[in-house]
Amino acid sequence: MSAEPSIFTRIINREIPSDVVFENDHLIAIRDIAPQAPVHLLVIPKTQAYANVSELAAGDPALLADMVAVARDLAFEHANGEYRLVFNTGATAGQTVFHVHAHVLAGGLEEGSLA
Repeated sequence: MSAEPSIFTRIINREIPSDVVFENDHLIAIRDIAPQAPVHLLVIPKTQAYANVSELAAGDPALLADMVAVARDLAFEHANGEYRLVFNTGATAGQTVFHVHAHVLAGGLEEGSLA
């Protein structure tokens, strides 16, 4: 884990503005600043302890389950309840912030892509 706060930690600490759509004691959800779909939200734990979903699953499976439940709830609130949930793990897989987060994507996705 990096000693430097991630951009998500800085958002959680309100050092960087963001469009918050959900927050509780353990998670925050924001709109992605470069959306890849009509609905593109990020669900982020308020801990920087886990760089990726594999680390989170091993270290705090209950927090991972909470992330998935919040993603589902947000998909019902912001879309029709159908969504794609994406966790990028590693730089070559597209991960650019090494603070675990889930992408909730809905609406306008190509039919059959990555089915």
